[in-house]
Amino acid sequence: MVAPSTGHEEADVRLRAVHDSMLDGLGQLADYFGFSKVAGQIYGALLLSAKPLCLDDMVELLDISKANASMTMRTLENLGMVREVWVRGATGRRKYYEAEGNFWRIITNILKGREMRDVERALHVMDANARKLNSVMDELPEDQREQADLYLERIAQLQGLFQFAQFMIEAILEQVNEAPDDVPMIPQIDFK
Repeated sequence: MVAPSTGHEEADVRLRAVHDSMLDGLGQLADYFGFSKVAGQIYGALLLSAKPLCLDDMVELLDISKANASMTMRTLENLGMVREVWVRGATGRRKYYEAEGNFWRIITNILKGREMRDVERALHVMDANARKLNSVMDELPEDQREQADLYLERIAQLQGLFQFAQFMIEAILEQVNEAPDDVPMIPQIDFK
C-alpha cells in the first residue's frame, strides 16, 4: 500500500522544477551572450541559494566536474558576477561563493571588459584592412579595384556600426558612473 501524499512532496517537486527551469534558462541566456551554459547555471544556483555555496555543492547540484566548476567560478569572479565569502564554521580549505546581486555592476563590468575590448578590436581590424586596401588600390587591375571599392564601402559601414556601439557603451558607462540614481532601476538583490 502506498502512503498518502502529504502535499509537502508535491510542493517540493514543484519548487525543484522551478529551480531547475531557472538554472536551465540562465544557462541558455549565458550561452546566447557568448558565455558557457555552465556559467549561467552556476550564477543561477548561487543567485537562488539562501546561503553561500562551495565548488562541491556546484558539482553535486549541476552534475559537472570539479575542474569545470573551478574554471567557471574563476571566470565568473573575474567578471564580477560572483564573489568569495567567508562562512562561519566552515572547515577545511573550501571556498564559498555568493552571486553579485547588483545587476548594473555586472552589466558595467562586462561592458567595460569584454564588450568594449571586442568593439575596439573589431575597429582596429577594420582600420588595418582599410589601410591595406588603400595602399594597394593604384596597383590593382580595374575589376579588382571595383571589388576593393566595394570592400572599402562595406568596411566603412561596419566601422560606423561599431563606432555607434562604442559610443553607446561609453554613454551607458558614463551614466552609471556619474549619475547612478538617474539610471532606470534594475532590481538589486540584497543577500543580507
